[in-house]
This record gives sequence, C-alpha cells and structure tokens, in this order.
Amino acid sequence: MASPAHNFYAVAFIENLSLKDLAATFPEARRTPHELHYELPDRRGRVFIYPFGAMVFHDVSPADRDAELGRLRAARPALTMTPGGADEFRVREDPGATPDVSEGVLILDQLGPERASVVALTMGQSAAMEYYEGAVEKMFEQTERLVERLEIEGTVPVRTRPLHRFIGTAVATRSEVLSVLHLLDRPDAAWDDPGMGRIYDELRSEFDLVDRYQSMEMKLRSVQESLELILDVARDRRLVSLELVVVLLIGFEIIMGFIRR
Repeated sequence: MASPAHNFYAVAFIENLSLKDLAATFPEARRTPHELHYELPDRRGRVFIYPFGAMVFHDVSPADRDAELGRLRAARPALTMTPGGADEFRVREDPGATPDVSEGVLILDQLGPERASVVALTMGQSAAMEYYEGAVEKMFEQTERLVERLEIEGTVPVRTRPLHRFIGTAVATRSEVLSVLHLLDRPDAAWDDPGMGRIYDELRSEFDLVDRYQSMEMKLRSVQESLELILDVARDRRLVSLELVVVLLIGFEIIMGFIRR
C-alpha cells in the first residue's frame, strides 16, 4: 500500500496582510494572532493566510487554489505577487518513520492538523523571505555603487536628500525584516510536541531559513553603516563649500570697501 502523500503550495505577496480585515472575507476561518486558517468543504484541503504576506494551501487542487486566491484578491485588489511567484513542497507519511527530508520530500510517521500548520508556516516564511532577499540585495548593490564612486573619485554627490531617503529606506526595510520575520522563532506547537519540533528543525534546515535570515541581517547592517559613512563625507563636503562661500563673501566685502573709499 502506497504511503499517503500531501502537497503544500505557498504563494507570497509584496504587501503584508491584515488578518483582522480579511476575517470578514473568510468568515469560516479561525483567526489567531499569527494566521487565518480554514478547511475547504468536502475535505478539499486546508488554507493558511499569514500577516507577513503569504498564503499556503494544503492538499488543495489548482482550481480551488485559484478560487481562494480570487477571494483574497477581491478583498485586496492591489495585491502584488512576489517575483518568485509560488513554491511547492511534498510530505509523505510513513508509519514509524523519524522526521527527515529526503530528496526534497519530508517523511514523517503521520501528519495531523497541527503538524500540517507547522509545515505551512515554514513554507510561508520561506516564500515571504524571497521577496525580502531580493529587496535587500538591490539595496546592497546600490550601496556598493556609491562606495565604488567614493573609492574611485574620492567624492560623493553634493545633494544629501537622496542619501537621506535611501538611509530611511534601509532602516525601514531592516525594521520590517526584523518585525515580520520574528516568526522564525519556534512556533508554540513545536514546543508541545517533540515530533513537531523535529519537523520544524528539518524544514528550517531544508529551506535554509536561519542562514538566509542572517545573510540579510549582515547585508542590511553593512548598507546602513556604509550609507552613514557616505552621508558624513557628503556633509563634510558641503561644510567645506559653505566655509569657502563665507570666505569669498568676506573677501568681496573687503574689496568693495576699498572701492568705495
């Protein structure tokens, strides 16, 4: 007899989602501080919606996925899917098995609703993290170009307002990453069931969540420090220019004084 197999499908969006606002659109869903989750009629699968902008489907057919995404888009018409699109993952039940990931498939002894929620949460985190990774990488590359100009030309743009805006974006992005992805903390269900704890650890390793998060943190810190240095250089340059203007004005006044005499 073939082992039961389950399919998880995650979709991530650029925007965050307000679970409170979406509760009216999905009245059948149960709302917790960290998710909305509900089961489709006739055992057609389960759906999880997360505030960090992810929607995960457990054993839901493509047609039903499209229908549930349509309900979400009806409530949030401006919703934008991340460039990475969607991610898919399979789970196979094998009685007596120890939680393990083999060839991209999670193998465990049984998958109940709580364990399914742990799998869905981890998939949602991974899908959402792809967007933040792309945003951080773009900021890192832009900062590298500014630093390269400073290295080659020994100067930076005189105008500091764009730098101020860029620094503000970097700080806001870092704050959002820290606040949204705090869900990398072990979920409560994983503490209650040692089996779920092992499942979460295996999935976190499979999706490289910790390493990816630490890489983003390092890049964001590097961006912020580099921009602060560039801003200091730009301010020093403007200060020197201001001092030069003052000296020229004093000289001009002296010359005009001689001319009037």
